[in-house]
Amino acid sequence: MEIFANPDTWISLLTLTFMEVVLGIDNIVFISIIVARLPKEQQAKGRTIGLMLALVFRVILLLFISYIVQAKEPLFTLDLPFTADVLNVSIRDLILFAGGLFLLAKSTTEIHNKLEGEEETHGTAKQSVTLGKILIQIILIDIVFSFDSILTAVGLVDNVTIMIIAVIISMVIMLLFAKYVSDFVNKHPTIKMLALSFLLLIGVMLVAEAFHVEIPKGYIYFAMFFSLLVEMLNMKLRKKTEPVHLRQSDLKDDDAYTIIE
Repeated sequence: MEIFANPDTWISLLTLTFMEVVLGIDNIVFISIIVARLPKEQQAKGRTIGLMLALVFRVILLLFISYIVQAKEPLFTLDLPFTADVLNVSIRDLILFAGGLFLLAKSTTEIHNKLEGEEETHGTAKQSVTLGKILIQIILIDIVFSFDSILTAVGLVDNVTIMIIAVIISMVIMLLFAKYVSDFVNKHPTIKMLALSFLLLIGVMLVAEAFHVEIPKGYIYFAMFFSLLVEMLNMKLRKKTEPVHLRQSDLKDDDAYTIIE
């Protein structure tokens, strides 16, 4: 194809693929956390279907890219209370607002369940959660994340073919690493709580964007990665010091007296 003869095309493809992977991290985290409520034998299936649905939504939206761009056009206006400003509300704003509220509600519920220990104390909790219910929630959040992702892609590249290729490559990368991310998040309770806090933060960001309050995504992702780095250091420190504590607790009184002497 002629477009690939241009070096700028490859630069655009790499840049957009990287951006799609970064923007897809929150999607992976959400899917990993929500799929963990399924029985273990269904979790891999739920993750795969969830990410494949995300790919399908992104490609469909790209095929209707001209209509997606028009989604920024105002549908109606709202007079903001306590100010003289007027808010122009578009389809994009409504989708971001609904998605942000859903993410806030879901993250808050998951944090509450984690703190109250409902996952551990209620043996029938996972039995009442079906793959169908989980997929419905994944579809809802996939629509929001896909919409936001495509609008970002439009700002970087103007060729639909490049966009579709970048989305497919990014989804393949996420499919390859989804299991490792999911296992890591669910294995470490502090990481899972941190991930839920990230989703709360992203929910706030989506609601803010719906009201045309732009929060630079770079700040959000920097805060996420910095917090993750600090927690990784804490985990390494705990792993290093825990055996020492165990050895000291296992000492008999006579042994402890000998060490003191």
